[in-house]
Amino acid sequence: MSKTLRIYIGLLILLFIGIIAIEFSTPPPVNWQKTFNETHKTPHGTYVFFEELPNLFPESKIEEIKVTPYEYFDDYYVWEDSTYLVSGTYVIIDAYPNLDSSSAQELLDFASHGNDVFMSSSYFPNRLIDSLGFNTQNEYSFKGKAEFSFSNPVFKNDSISVEKGLSNIYFSEIDTLRSTVLGYQKFKDSTYTNYIKVPWGNGNFYLHLQPIAFTNYHLLKKDNQKYAASVISYLGDDTIYFDSRNKSRKNLGNSPMRFILSQPPLRWAWYLALITTLLFMIFNAKRRQRIVNIREPLKNTTVDFTKTIGNLYYETKDHDNLIEKKITYFLEYIRRVYYLDTQILDEKFVKNLSLKSGKNQDDIKELINLIAFLKAKSFCNEADLLRLNNAIEDFYTT
Repeated sequence: MSKTLRIYIGLLILLFIGIIAIEFSTPPPVNWQKTFNETHKTPHGTYVFFEELPNLFPESKIEEIKVTPYEYFDDYYVWEDSTYLVSGTYVIIDAYPNLDSSSAQELLDFASHGNDVFMSSSYFPNRLIDSLGFNTQNEYSFKGKAEFSFSNPVFKNDSISVEKGLSNIYFSEIDTLRSTVLGYQKFKDSTYTNYIKVPWGNGNFYLHLQPIAFTNYHLLKKDNQKYAASVISYLGDDTIYFDSRNKSRKNLGNSPMRFILSQPPLRWAWYLALITTLLFMIFNAKRRQRIVNIREPLKNTTVDFTKTIGNLYYETKDHDNLIEKKITYFLEYIRRVYYLDTQILDEKFVKNLSLKSGKNQDDIKELINLIAFLKAKSFCNEADLLRLNNAIEDFYTT
């Protein structure tokens, strides 16, 4: 081996060692994804808030709900006398909670029996919106910071300013005859309602629109924890039922098989029926006539190519890219079919699209809000992709 070659190999080894050293010495990037997960210590997790719950409610028992509200509270409902075996406050903090209509109805029933429901979210199920008589509005163009304050003068010193992770959604409509405004948010020179109390039966719903205020980053910054403490100070000292982001099994709330699958005898009977049917199909698949030659039609290679590319993005977990392409194709479809300008997706655009397509304006508004949310979101997951796909397919087929 020549001297020059040894020098080159040595330099190459030193280069690799330097790259490895730099890689290990570089701190990992901060994850700013809005998880609202009580086990995450990232800036937008809720680990600090969940750990402080026993201190905020020293006389209350903290119960984690790792199934849907329907599955949890329905087990404690007594049909004979129409009462619950448990009482307390249901708490959920999540920008986009996965609450199906069955769980939403269960929360309405739970509150009507004298219990409370606290939701800090940017999205609410339609069942709750229709029953409690409120609506929200989302202004797309927003930059800067916001000030959160309370209507009660007792909490006038607990106002805070927030800059990161804000959403500019606010209550655009409320039932003023029964709803109580508890808090506000101020964007520049405009003040909107962001916290209300709505009585329901013998209980109450506390609806808050800025879950970002309960995340680790904001609770540990300055004196921001006083705002979160004041928000939940309206809740009672009974048991706190905290809706966990870490579910133990799949949501069965909307499944037509939810009751059968929830009962072990019925579940095994269903599985046995499926296995028996499968065995019957296998052993009865013998041909009863002469083999007929099959002529396969010409394949549409364009469709196969499209499926291959779609599967490539999906299997590589490139959800952001796939979501971007689905949104681009959908907006191009709007321009081509309805001749609408898709550069500004505002209320006027929603109204014009509803008039030209003949589809429900509220459904279109919900779809456009979802598109705006996903375009602004830093990291998208599979659930975001599925929710967008279902919304767009509903637009095509409804």
